[in-house]
Parts: sequence; structure tokens; C-alpha cells
Amino acid sequence: MDSMMAAGRRAAVALACTLACMGVQAQWVVGQVAPLTGKGGTQGRAYAQGMRLHFDQVNKAGGIQGQPVQLVVVDDGGHPENTVARTRELLAKSKPVVLAGFMGNGNLAALLGSGLLEQERISLVGYQGNDTEVARAPQVFSTRAGLQDEMAKIASHLAMVGITRLALVIEQRADSDAVLQLAQTTATPAGAKLVAQLTLRNGRSQVLEVVEQLRKTDPAPQAILLVASSPATAAFVEAYRMESGTAQIYATSDSDIEQLATRLPTELMSGLSIAQVVPSPYRVSMRLNKEFRDALAAQPKSAEMTASYAMMEGYVNAKVVAEALRRAQPVNREKIAASLRNFNAQDLGGYWVTFKPGSQFGSRFVDLSIVSASGRISY
Repeated sequence: MDSMMAAGRRAAVALACTLACMGVQAQWVVGQVAPLTGKGGTQGRAYAQGMRLHFDQVNKAGGIQGQPVQLVVVDDGGHPENTVARTRELLAKSKPVVLAGFMGNGNLAALLGSGLLEQERISLVGYQGNDTEVARAPQVFSTRAGLQDEMAKIASHLAMVGITRLALVIEQRADSDAVLQLAQTTATPAGAKLVAQLTLRNGRSQVLEVVEQLRKTDPAPQAILLVASSPATAAFVEAYRMESGTAQIYATSDSDIEQLATRLPTELMSGLSIAQVVPSPYRVSMRLNKEFRDALAAQPKSAEMTASYAMMEGYVNAKVVAEALRRAQPVNREKIAASLRNFNAQDLGGYWVTFKPGSQFGSRFVDLSIVSASGRISY
């Protein structure tokens, strides 16, 4: 009996060695490099949890093409130089077939500048960021709507409520001219005019300077379009409201509403509107919401997972990754890229994803959430 067990173990080892030499994986590895600590840690962890929710569902159903999906997550602390270094290490150690869920404009720009995606011939599916240069990269596939769609949704809403004077406030970024052009392109058809274009820099004195410039703007803006990260948005909203600013503030999806709620009191959050690029994680309006909420409810209480937009976005992204893996025959980096380039009209449960030639944005879904005086989120 012992000799038979030993022979079995030797055979298993031999098989594992053979598979490794042939490049065959016992599981499909999806790699994520994102902030798990630091200012963006809350979003990074929630996004990863959302992806795991769906991959767990996939694995319980038998995996994809007979193999389970494993999500390997590495912390970059939100620092671009760490994003590149950790991605290089992840590629060498874990051999992922696809990357997913990266975060931050500067982080993504650094990754593209490193040339790693081209060298490794690997795709990045889904990311949180709206850098206009990143959006053109052929190896990058966004499972959310682009900045232009977000601005168009806000402009359409402003036209509906009769707001025509708009101030644009952009957190300092390399492509600010391109963002300004997008804002002008979307505002004009809606009958709105940019009466001010201001750059938001780090530091309280710089934020107060922008607030003072807005106060002096004549004619005064009726609304402010804010393109900034959550920390910068919180700093601006606090300073603007404390200086008795009355214009309606509309923020793009860079601003995470759950993070803002932890940074700002309800009275300062009241009236803030944020563009959301995935369906609400708090209500059931389509099959996708229900699947997400059911999956979250099935988690043990010890998991301490709280629904959020970042978690919902991770869940959505994992569904796209899983479908790309199913379509790849066989599963490898080249076949995954090919399946994504031909990813046409995939219904994720009321949320449609399509990648077309010349466009790396798979979705055009944008909704506006508004914080009420009581702190509740309405739509």
C-alpha cells in the first residue's frame, strides 16, 4: 500500500513538472496591482472584493474550461513607481493570463510608459481612471464609460434644469488641455458656457485660491464641474461650502461617494452630485444589481464586506474578464486579447459591454447620484 501511495505521489509530481514545462496552468491567474493601503486603499480593497465575489461564483460552478480562476492582488500603495515595480514582479512570479482592476491616472500612465504591457503581450481589463492617453492604449480595455460620456450626462442634466453658466475645476494632471476640450465639446450642445476654467492643486492654500477665483468670477457660475480624485474633491467641497459657495457641484466618477461620506459631514455633502459608471450597489434596478446583492448577502458575516460602488465595479469587471476567458480558445494572453477585440454586445444583466475598433470603452452607462440633505443617495 505504501509503495502504491509513493508511486502515486511521484506520478503527481511528474505530471505537475510536465505541465509547468509545457506552460500549462492548473488555474487561470488574474493579476491586480492596486492600492490596498494609503488614500485609495478603501477603493482598492473594495474593487478586489467585487472581483472575488464573481470569481468565487465562477469557481463554484466548475471554473472556466475546466480550471478555476485565481485573483492575485498586490498592493502598490497608490504610488506610480510601485505600480510598475509590483506589476513586473507579479508578471514574473504569478504568470497571469490577464491583468485587471488597476487604479489611478498617474499609475496607469506609468505602467504604459514602462512598456510592460507590450513586452509581455498582456491585456489590462478594467481600471479606475480617466486619463485620455491611457484610453487610447490598444492593450487596455475599459469596462466603464469614458470621461466624455460622464460629462455629456452631466451637461444633459444641466440643460434639463436650465443651468447655462458652468465652471470647470480640474485637479492638476498632464492631460488637462484634453479634459478642457472634452468639457467644451459636451457643454456647447447643451447650451452651457464655461465661465471659468481652474486648476486644483494640492495644499489648503491652493484650494482656497481656487475658491476665491470662483467667488470673483463674473458672471458667477451656476454649477461647478469637478474632475478630481476623492481626496481633492473632499478638500474642495469643504473649502467651497465653508466659504458660503452656493453653486451646484457635479463631480465625475473619480470621486468615490463612499469615501467622501467618511471625509465630509452631511451638511457639506448635501446637494453634491456624482456621475456613476456602474449601477447602484444599494438597490435592485436590473438583473446585475440583484446578482451582486445576492452574492454579497451569501458571504459570511466575518468577511466584513460592505456594498459600495467600487465593489460593484469590481464585480462588473470580473464578469467581463470571465467572459473573455471563456471565449479564448485556448486560454492564453494572445487569445484573450483577440476575444476582447471581438467582444460584441455582451449583456451582463442589463449592463451592456461592447468593444469596437478604435474605442477601448466597453460601456456608455452613466447615472447621476445626488446626496440629499439627510445624507441619503438618490438618483
